[in-house]
Amino acid sequence: MSNSADSPPGPVNRPDEQPENPPGRRSRIRPVRGLTAAVFALAGLIFVTSFNTAKGTNIRTDTSLLKLSDLIHERDRKNAELGDTTAAIRRENDRLVSRDHGTSEAENAELRALESAAGTKEVTGPGLTVTLDDAPPNATANPGYPEPQPNDLVIHQQDLQAVVNALWQGGAEGIRVMDQRLISTSAVRCVGNTLILQGRVYSPPYRITAVGDRTKLRKALDNSPAIQNYELYVKAYGLGWKVDELRKETLPGYSGTVDLHYATPADDGDE
Repeated sequence: MSNSADSPPGPVNRPDEQPENPPGRRSRIRPVRGLTAAVFALAGLIFVTSFNTAKGTNIRTDTSLLKLSDLIHERDRKNAELGDTTAAIRRENDRLVSRDHGTSEAENAELRALESAAGTKEVTGPGLTVTLDDAPPNATANPGYPEPQPNDLVIHQQDLQAVVNALWQGGAEGIRVMDQRLISTSAVRCVGNTLILQGRVYSPPYRITAVGDRTKLRKALDNSPAIQNYELYVKAYGLGWKVDELRKETLPGYSGTVDLHYATPADDGDE
C-alpha cells in the first residue's frame, strides 16, 4: 500500500551529513578523550602538589634553613659564653675552698694528682697535633682506586675516635679536640658533616692535640688499624691527614660541667 499524501514526510539526511547524536552513544565518552582528560587532571594535581610543597622557593636557599643555621650558630655562641662563665665560677670556688679549708701538703698533692687524672688541671709539655680534613671539592679517585662515593670524601666520627683512642694508648697526658680539653666523660660525636663536642659545634678541618712523649704518640698512631684504614682513603681520594710535632704545648684544664646524665627506667604510671 502506498503512503498517503497526507502523511508527514520523515527526516531526510544529506549524504554528507551525519546525525549530531547517533543512536546508542548519547551517554558515552570516547575512550581517547577520556584518557586524555585523566592525564591532564593527574598532571594538574602533580603541579599543584609540587607548588604547595616547594612554594616556588629554591630549597638550597630557603629562609627556613637559613634560620635553622643561624639558630645553631647562636646556640653555639651561647654555649661558649656559658662555658666561660662556668670556668670563672669554678676558679672562684676553688680559691674560696683553698682559703677557708686548711689542708696538709700531702692532701694538696693528692688533690693535684686527682685533678690531673680528671683533666681539670692544666698540662704542659711536648706533644703532637693531628689534623683531619674532608677531601677537596670535586675530588676524584687516584689511579688504581675505584671512583668515590660521597661518604668516602668526608671525615666520620670513627676517624676522630680512632685518633683520640690511639693517642690515649700512646700515653697522652692530656688531649684537646679543637679548643676543648677531653675528660673521661667526653663524647666525640659527628652529626652529618659537623662535630658536636660538649655542647659546641665544629666544622672541618679538625685538630686534635695531645701532650706526651712524641715518639710513643706517633708510634701509637702508626700502629692503629683504624688509622691505617683511614690513610688508604687519604691516598685514594685526598682526605686530609697531617701530623705536627710540638716542642711545648699547654692544654688548659677542663672547665665545663661534670654532672652525669643517664637514662632511668620509666615508671609504670608513665606507660
